[in-house]
Amino acid sequence: MRAASGESDEPSGTVRLTASNMIGAEVLPSVLAEFRERHPKIAIELVLSNRNQDLSRRDADIAVRMMRPTQKALIAKRVGTVRIGLYAHREYLARHGMPANIDELAAHALIGFDRDAAAFRSLRGAVPVGREIFALRTDDDYAQLNALRAGFGIGGAQAGIAARDTELVAVLPGAIGFKLEMWLAMHEDLRASRRVRLLFDHLARALKTYAARI
Repeated sequence: MRAASGESDEPSGTVRLTASNMIGAEVLPSVLAEFRERHPKIAIELVLSNRNQDLSRRDADIAVRMMRPTQKALIAKRVGTVRIGLYAHREYLARHGMPANIDELAAHALIGFDRDAAAFRSLRGAVPVGREIFALRTDDDYAQLNALRAGFGIGGAQAGIAARDTELVAVLPGAIGFKLEMWLAMHEDLRASRRVRLLFDHLARALKTYAARI
């Protein structure tokens, strides 16, 4: 259906975009709102999933990914890095205090992963990782963020998202943190599609700006 919608002087049709739950819910809405104002005849299908969609099978036209794409026949563009750090709500820190070092984290309610092996690997070397250290365990990034906002304890968040919430405070910013690469990808067969290219280029500019802020 997307292929049949064609191209015209004023771009129209549908573009299917996939991104992680966190990027899709917290970062993309304002980016897509700006795109909509510029191109009101282009409809966007937004698919949120932490599972990488297969662009070679056209599960999506464009993907925002937090790792370098490895599939063949893709056009991929690195737009920057996203910093992950520890944060806590001001009220939680008022009740329990700010940890002065990594060892003191053990006395706090930590929010972390349940069975996500990739997440454990990314933290290895920064903190002693094991699911038993977390007071709240969930592999849903959005649930972790909302637990932070509710004052449950200390947990990880993207610095750019946390910076929007004045109630969230960085915890041990000089001691714990890591970065994820952010990439845009689309199938090379879509390079001639004007509507797809317009959204791809818009996302590249906007996400580069987002990444540069943090």
